[in-house]
Amino acid sequence: MKAMEHLIQEGSLSPTELAGRLGVSTAAATLVVDRLVEVGHVDRRPHPHDRRRVVVVPRPASVGQAMAELMPMIGGVARAADALTDAERAAVTRFLGEVREVYREAAAGPAGPAASASAADPSAAR
Repeated sequence: MKAMEHLIQEGSLSPTELAGRLGVSTAAATLVVDRLVEVGHVDRRPHPHDRRRVVVVPRPASVGQAMAELMPMIGGVARAADALTDAERAAVTRFLGEVREVYREAAAGPAGPAASASAADPSAAR
């Protein structure tokens, strides 16, 4: 599913680019692409500027199917956002900003702020 998301957003990616986006090896990405080709969601095509490479392109029917499933959800979220008062919108914005920072710190890994605190004070890690 994540592979299709990246391909739909970009229009096409090389298998190596797709591997990078998915955080997997190129061998694993090749298996994903093989499976997507097999079930008819994508095609492999020659790279437009490098004859030695290929790009993976989502088929229009698969893009249309994904959009048909996502659009009602996107519309519902838009309606919910439109119904918020200015104060509610400010609260949601503040909350999501704080959540984003939590994710950024977690993505930074052990070198992030929590690791620094536990290195300075071993009891902070408990």
